[in-house]
Amino acid sequence: MARRFVDISIPIENGVRSDPPGFEPKVQYMTHAETAGQIASFFPGLTADQLPGGEGWAVEFVHLSTHNGTHLDAPYHFHSTMDRGQRAITIDEVPLDWCLRPGVKLDFRRFPSGYVVTAADVEAELKRIGHTLQPLDIVLVNTAAGAAYGRDDYVATGCGMGREATLYLLERGVRVTGTDAWSWDAPFVLTKDKFAETGDAGLIWEGHRAGMEIGYCHLEKLHNLEALPGSGFTVSCFPVKVRGASAGWTRAVAIFDE
Repeated sequence: MARRFVDISIPIENGVRSDPPGFEPKVQYMTHAETAGQIASFFPGLTADQLPGGEGWAVEFVHLSTHNGTHLDAPYHFHSTMDRGQRAITIDEVPLDWCLRPGVKLDFRRFPSGYVVTAADVEAELKRIGHTLQPLDIVLVNTAAGAAYGRDDYVATGCGMGREATLYLLERGVRVTGTDAWSWDAPFVLTKDKFAETGDAGLIWEGHRAGMEIGYCHLEKLHNLEALPGSGFTVSCFPVKVRGASAGWTRAVAIFDE
């Protein structure tokens, strides 16, 4: 049996609006021609002309938050507690068993940006694709934001998963979810108008805050989800172990046994 891998991650790169202004990643690239001195510093007496072609190594310096790029959020990101009052686990405490599991894709590209997905929407989509959720399924949400990646309006694009929809998944044993949008919730720039109208703070980050009731993780800034079927694949999304952190970067991949 052969395996096929589908990359569902975005690259960490300069000059792409993958995050709000001021939150973008920054990558400094140093070429072989610039780093001969770095190698020479380890070997007293070595000069650049003694190295092949006078070249050092290629190296990059990266300034990131743990929420840049495709990443896995730990329950600690959402609140200090989970599971109705227990201490929220950090990314280095997330069970690895959660991170390599059968995948399910819900196609919500039809919903307008700012729409808050309901439990009924999730139930209808599961019926459409013919899938019954199993404990620890990894549920990925394909929104309009996937096609907007790289555009200036990316962070304002896509529907969001509401508290009700999130709890629908968690109550059925799901512990890792994901979205190709900037956030699991509806874009802040659109939710702020609803808050201004209603004064209801419960609208803010309502999908994230569901983790206060049942602890879970979610992937953000996935990509290429339109290439996936509704089910029939495995998701690998092991996070980088950052001690005591709220998230860790991941090279998320969908795996097909063919």
